[in-house]
Amino acid sequence: MILIADSGSSKTAWRLRGPDGEISQYLTDGLNPVHKDVEALASILKDQLVRDLPVEEALIQEVYFYGAGCVPGLPSERLAGVLKNLFPEAHVEVSDDLLAVARGVCGHEAGIACILGTGTNSCFYDGQEIASKVPALGYILGDEGGGAWLGKELLAAYLRKELPAGIHDAFVKRFNLDRSQIIDKVYSGGNAAFYLAGFSKFIFHHREDPFLYKLVYRGFSIFLEKNVKRYENFEKYPVHFSGSVGFYYSTILRKAASDHGVFVKNIVEGPIAGLTLYHQK
Repeated sequence: MILIADSGSSKTAWRLRGPDGEISQYLTDGLNPVHKDVEALASILKDQLVRDLPVEEALIQEVYFYGAGCVPGLPSERLAGVLKNLFPEAHVEVSDDLLAVARGVCGHEAGIACILGTGTNSCFYDGQEIASKVPALGYILGDEGGGAWLGKELLAAYLRKELPAGIHDAFVKRFNLDRSQIIDKVYSGGNAAFYLAGFSKFIFHHREDPFLYKLVYRGFSIFLEKNVKRYENFEKYPVHFSGSVGFYYSTILRKAASDHGVFVKNIVEGPIAGLTLYHQK
C-alpha cells in the first residue's frame, strides 16, 4: 500500500492507494518541518491521519511526502524520522513542493513545471527529477504573476488613484481601506504575502474589466519572460501549471502563453491527483 502527501503550510492532502488500486483521501493540518517540531508533527499525524486509516500502519509499504519546507537538510530528515516511526515497514521519501508539482503535472515526461499561486516557482523536469530551475525570489524580489504580486499591483493602483472609477468604487465598498491601514498591514503585519494575495479574489471577480485584465495579463507575461523562457529550448517542451492563480485565471494565462510562443498543457489547482497517478505507475 502506498501513502502519498502534498503538504502546504496550512493543510496536507493525502491519498492512500490500496492493493487493488482503490484510492482513499484524507486531509490534515499542514506539516511544514521548518515551522513544526517533532512532537507537533507526530501529534498531527497520529490524531488526524493514522487513526482514520483503514489498515494497520505496518501494512503501509511506501510513503511519499512532498511539502513546503521540505528542502534537503535537518527539517526534512526530522519529518522523515517521524514518518518512519509511524510506518516502520515503509520506504519513506520526503521531497519539496516543486518536485510534487513537477511529478504531478508532467508525470514521467520531460517538461517545464510552474507554480502559480500566492507565490511562483518553476523548473525544468526530465521526467523523473528536477534538472534545473530559475531561482524563486519571493514576493519582494519576484513572484510576478502570483497572487501576492497581483494584490500588490492592485493596492498600488488604488492608492495612486489609477483604478477606473467603477473598480475604485467597488474596491472601496468591498474593503473600505485607507492608506495607513494598507501600509501597516504590508510593512508591519505578519504574512504580508498572504495579505496581498487575498486581493486576488477581488481582481478575479472583476477580471472582465480591461484595466484588471491587462494587469493579470501583464503579470503572467512577466512570469513567462523571467521564468519559462529562461529554459533552453523552452518552445520544444510542454509547460504545466499548478496553483490557484493559474487555475482560476487559466483563460488569461493561456492567452499570454500563446502570445509568447509557449505551449501550455496541464493547468491544475493542486498536484495530488497527478502525484497519485505518478506513483501508481
